[in-house]
Amino acid sequence: MRILLALNPEKTIFQYLVPLMWAARTAGHEVRVASQPAFAGVITQAGLTAVPLGNDRNPWRITAGDAAKVESMRAGIMAPYDAFDTPEHATWEYLRPGMAGAVEGWHRVSNFPIIADLVAFCRSWQPDLVLWEPLSFAAAIAAKACGAAHARILNGIDVYGGVRQLYRRLKEQQPPEDRADPIADWFAGYGRKYGFEFSEDMFTGNFTIDQFPKSLQVEADLDYVRTRYVPYGGPAVVPKWLWDKPAKPRVGFTMGLSATEIFAGYNIPFSEVLASLAELDIEVVATVAEAEQPKLGRLPDNVRLVSYVPWHALAPTCSAIVHHAGAATLATTALHAVPQLSLHYHYDQPILAKLLAEQGAGLEIHTSEATGQAVRDAVGRLLAEPRFRERAVVLREEIETSPTPNELVPVLEDLTAKHRAR
Repeated sequence: MRILLALNPEKTIFQYLVPLMWAARTAGHEVRVASQPAFAGVITQAGLTAVPLGNDRNPWRITAGDAAKVESMRAGIMAPYDAFDTPEHATWEYLRPGMAGAVEGWHRVSNFPIIADLVAFCRSWQPDLVLWEPLSFAAAIAAKACGAAHARILNGIDVYGGVRQLYRRLKEQQPPEDRADPIADWFAGYGRKYGFEFSEDMFTGNFTIDQFPKSLQVEADLDYVRTRYVPYGGPAVVPKWLWDKPAKPRVGFTMGLSATEIFAGYNIPFSEVLASLAELDIEVVATVAEAEQPKLGRLPDNVRLVSYVPWHALAPTCSAIVHHAGAATLATTALHAVPQLSLHYHYDQPILAKLLAEQGAGLEIHTSEATGQAVRDAVGRLLAEPRFRERAVVLREEIETSPTPNELVPVLEDLTAKHRAR
């Protein structure tokens, strides 16, 4: 079977998808990964074969001059998908123009630059299955154009599937003359060019692969196939200080890479939080970008600053972890049954943090309330109250009931045979 993964050139998204591609290859299938040319090095570094498409278009560079748009990316789920968890936005009046704007955004920035080449490659290579991350709609167009089965792979909460279903429900409640559907119209335009009719699976896939347990997901009314999340963060080296068991309870601390690689910096009082946290009788290991470390001033001796450490190597050595509720960090921590404190801010982080707290394996604080004392008190609870560890074990057991990527591959073979048009 030939499997093509198509995605936008975002390293953090790609890393969620690598283990499944490895599993497909070791099962004997041919695998290719298609994206913009500048991303080929990231793909090949992961041991996968790259297919460069179209021309490079960096969404962060394009939006750099639009401060309001950048802040909206940082501050929450971008419109109109914020209707997912903002009830006052779950209206036709909000979603109709919002969807038109969203189509223009992801068409102009992400998908248009690669559509022609992706269709041409798929018609040449003839993949049996096309996999795509939730905003790589060019992949659905190419799959339709060549008759391949196709599926989304989620890298967090399914805000896109949920809002699409909300939009369709609201559309059916409108008079016939007011049932605009910019998404369907956009796909139909390419259908006229490449010879297919629009169908709803073009936005949500023939099926959706979800790497997170049900307790950490909000599902739409779609066909989901669950698999176990396997951490991959690129090249990883285990430092020698991680070899030995810590003398005191170890607390890992990270606010992710995007805060400094994409945005203007951290949005918590980092030095205050670390200093307060260090008042506990613990060892703190904090990942902080090198450029940001001098800004923190002198920190207590029980705080270790590192620019990077493989999270799947650090997490098992920790008694608690503080993080930004990024899906990969949260999921990796959950694999090792470690209680978690989520300092959430944007996109699906607040949703994930809330679900984690409801499950009982952690606590959550919005970054606007993340004072040193608040973080110290929350971590103190995680370390002192056994119920958090007990619930973290339950969460790990739930994760372990999902099939591994290797076990998922035969399922993908069957679903491909079911949905392939040729």
